[in-house]
Formats: sequence, structure tokens, C-alpha cells
Amino acid sequence: MTELTRLFKSEDPLCVLDIGATSASNIRFFTEKGHRIYSQDLLEASTDSELLTKDDQGNAVLNSKKFIEENLAYPNGHFDIVFCWNLADYMDESLVKPVIARLWSVMKPGGMLLAFFHTREAGPDAPYYRYHLTATDILEMHAINTKKDPRAPSVKPLTLQRVFNNRHIENLFRDFASIKFFLSRDNIREVLVVR
Repeated sequence: MTELTRLFKSEDPLCVLDIGATSASNIRFFTEKGHRIYSQDLLEASTDSELLTKDDQGNAVLNSKKFIEENLAYPNGHFDIVFCWNLADYMDESLVKPVIARLWSVMKPGGMLLAFFHTREAGPDAPYYRYHLTATDILEMHAINTKKDPRAPSVKPLTLQRVFNNRHIENLFRDFASIKFFLSRDNIREVLVVR
């Protein structure tokens, strides 16, 4: 976050994309500074049953092309900053690479993307978080219920799908100009990539 604070102070309006769980405080944080923010919960969007299709073997799979067309339909080179949060750890495997590739396209050259990745020590029950910017370099993390709720049996719990190691993360962002890793608290790695 500290790396991004210099951008937040920009006199020129920035265009920001927040693709994690929607946060009213993040929207307020950027609009009060005169920046434009687009907020979209891609993890929730990825659970849309209309995305399901069949592969050649008859297995149910997600239609990644339809997902990208419906959820990341922004002009190329539009965003200065993208907050990916810990989305990649929870999103269906078939969507991760297409989403990152599309994010590369919608970012401006020199634009920055912040993503968080769990370490192996996080464990399979690691909570999915909603992140709230409260000051230029401070984040509040609110765990979103990841356990099955007996009162809402149709709601699928959010579970950690995978843990990326550094080499996998580097491969995921291979088309970007640079990547920096920061070890954080709570078994999280912060990754800052530049388009």
C-alpha cells in the first residue's frame, strides 16, 4: 500500500478498478480525492449459473469468454490502478489467467495492480476478506463468512481454491513490466505489479 500512496495524492484524476468484494469506504476514499472508481465483485459474478457450459467430455465448466465480456468490458488502457485483493486464490481456476490477461489490457502503461496471495501456512479455511482503505497506507480487513451457513443452504461458501508460490505468481503476471513481492501479516503476500 505504501508504494501506491504516492499515486493517491495525484492532482490529476486517476481511474481505479476495485474487483474485490464491494466496499463503500473504498468508493468514498477515492471519490473524495477526485478520482474515478469502478467497483465490481468478480468473485460473486463468477458464481453466476448462466456461465456454466459443457466441455467436450460433457463436464460442467465456466465460460471464461462470456465472463470476461460481461464483467470486464472496459476500454483498453483505461485504469491507472487495479485492486485485485485476494481474488485469484478464491476464483475458479479457469478464470484466473483470462482475468489477469484482461486486466493487463484495461490498464494504462505504467499502471499498478495490487494483489494479495495466501502463503501455504494460511490453511484451507483461510477467510476471504473485504478490504477497506481507511487512510493512505492503512487497510482494514473484514473476513467474509467462509463457512456453510445452515440458514442459507443455497449459498456456496468461499473457500481457498489454491495457494500460488512465487514462481506461479511471476508466471501469472509475466506480461507485466515488473513485479515486487512483500511479505505481510496474516500469511499473506502483497504483490505489486506494473503494466
